[in-house]
Amino acid sequence: MKTLASRFFQLNMAEKRLMQHLLYASFTVWLFMKTLAARFFRLNIAKKMLLGYVFYALLTILIALFILSRLEQLNRINNSIIETDIPLLEIADKMIDALLAQELYGNRSMILKSPDLLPLFWTRSDEFDQLIKRMDALPHRKGLPIDRLIALHREYNHLFQQRFRSLTYPSSPLGKRYEREIKEKQEQLVQLLKRVSWEARQAQNEKSLMTYSVGKAAFQITAILCTMGLVLGIVVALIITRNIARPINQLRISTQEISEGKFDRLPIIRNQDELGDLSLAFEEMAKRLKRLEEMYLDASPLTRLPGGVAIENIVKKRLLDGSSLAFCLLDLANFKSFNDRYGYARGNEVIQETARIITNVVEELGGGGDFIGHIGGDDFVIITTADRYEKICRAIIEAFDKEILNFYDSEDRKRGHILAKTRQGKKISFPIMTVSIAVVTNQLRRLQNYIHVGEIAAELKNYAKSFSRSTYVADRRRDKQADS
Repeated sequence: MKTLASRFFQLNMAEKRLMQHLLYASFTVWLFMKTLAARFFRLNIAKKMLLGYVFYALLTILIALFILSRLEQLNRINNSIIETDIPLLEIADKMIDALLAQELYGNRSMILKSPDLLPLFWTRSDEFDQLIKRMDALPHRKGLPIDRLIALHREYNHLFQQRFRSLTYPSSPLGKRYEREIKEKQEQLVQLLKRVSWEARQAQNEKSLMTYSVGKAAFQITAILCTMGLVLGIVVALIITRNIARPINQLRISTQEISEGKFDRLPIIRNQDELGDLSLAFEEMAKRLKRLEEMYLDASPLTRLPGGVAIENIVKKRLLDGSSLAFCLLDLANFKSFNDRYGYARGNEVIQETARIITNVVEELGGGGDFIGHIGGDDFVIITTADRYEKICRAIIEAFDKEILNFYDSEDRKRGHILAKTRQGKKISFPIMTVSIAVVTNQLRRLQNYIHVGEIAAELKNYAKSFSRSTYVADRRRDKQADS
């Protein structure tokens, strides 16, 4: 770091500014990529996959456009060679041939002193002029000496005309001067056409080299783009796949953990898509399953109703929420004597029938948040609200008193009691079973905790059992603070 700092301070102002701009640009790009990644991971699965396909499609389109642009460039170069350079070479060669043929016919006319060959001379001259027009009409022509060729050819023809006039004296100084000047003009035209031909051949060679370079560069860049596309496609696919596969694997682990009864240490999924929502649903399901398992493990095997732990948790929650609470403790009076008289099998039938009666009444008259529990033996609990407990208790008493007679033999029903013997052989009568209900509410007093509720309920239950009939007793005592 010291070395980098010392090198930075050794830079001039322009280099320092450039370095600062580079650092700022790098930081901006990093922030942009970070924001883009954050937004990407907030997308749902369908949009993530669609974005991956769009990215790959755009990259494919980019490669295709690049290839098409290079093919178009190659096509332009080849068209230039075919439409300009090759025809120019052909025209230049034909013009030289026409010029040489023109000289041949002109010289023959001079030697033979015959004007009959002059039409052939002028035919070749017209051919030369037509070739100049073709050269002038070529596309993409640049720097062609059209005007110079026309001017030299006119001068060339003019010199021949002057020489034709001196056919009577071809060896005169004037005739020799015309001959010399014709040679010079012809040489100028030939050299000029050779230069045009050479330049056309050079242009053709350069364009051929350019074609090779463009093709080679296009192949290399296409190979690089395809490789980059393949690598980026793999990277994007891996990112999307990992972003989907990893949470799915964690959900699989969560399912396994839940199936093994491990509800507290589920894998955390931080995705903000459907898998993240599914993970939250899994967590909520695990909490509910944990509560259900606790309730199931604590439930009575006879009635399948939740036991003491579930009852305690419900009471604690109601007390913590401060919501209306009516804790109803139900007990069957004279149940032990019934068991002694008829046996445990019929006693279990009474317990099950009592659970059925309570369940039916609460389902009919209770609310959605009401709870039924079975502490054990002949003790049941109903947790409802203060405005519903009275009609629930009356309905349970009415149904119980009606159904309980069906569990006694006919002679016991007639007598209205059962006879039993003590260990000393003394006969004792026990009345028909009744149901005693102790009700504790938070209407008039503040309930401190579950133990406090249980103590009050036990006290009221003993009082309710002192009656010879089925009854319910509610705690109507007030707190001293409320009275004052």
